[in-house]
Amino acid sequence: MSIDNLKAIVSKKNGLAKSNRFNIIFTPPTQSLLNLNPDVLIGSLVSGSFNARNLISDPRDISLLCQGASLPGRQISTIDYIAEKQNVPIPYTVIDEDVQCKFLLTNDYYIKTLFDNWLSSIVNLDNYSVGYKKDFATDVVIQQLDEKNIPVYGVRLENAFPTTVAGIELDQAQSSGPMELNVTFSYDRYVPEGPTSSTLSGVSAILDALT
Repeated sequence: MSIDNLKAIVSKKNGLAKSNRFNIIFTPPTQSLLNLNPDVLIGSLVSGSFNARNLISDPRDISLLCQGASLPGRQISTIDYIAEKQNVPIPYTVIDEDVQCKFLLTNDYYIKTLFDNWLSSIVNLDNYSVGYKKDFATDVVIQQLDEKNIPVYGVRLENAFPTTVAGIELDQAQSSGPMELNVTFSYDRYVPEGPTSSTLSGVSAILDALT
């Protein structure tokens, strides 16, 4: 194996995949097309930061604010079976990893408010009742993109919902760098998708947000 052979293989496979070329598409069930949250509207008017464009919830905003995501792994669980005095692993189910995402926080705390509302739809903290999964779960599409922003691979997380929204540290000793919010998603299962099926899943997720 020479470096020339490696370069030829990489060239034949359209180059190396890059971790910063990705896209995530989803719309929380609690988010509507019109953003008429009175707290947000009054706060923006008082602060002088009101922008009419914020009245429309654009699904692309979530994608652009996402600074990191993970394509989940899958582990096959086995049990030991003794055969001819030797343990033999027998597969019986699979375990899918939770998905970690990292989002930028804007001054209107759009992402934090979004996930606060989503969590409230899962568990009502007034009476600690749990909602129906069909009402708080949604499909999440994560795509690996090439240099032309075309999906080359993707996964669709079926019936996904946030299980952990990490705390936010405020510290005067820190620099004025951007703040981030870490979120963990759980889901029923993930479905690997190729370029065409992942593109269709992404379009479907956006259309669901507009209907």
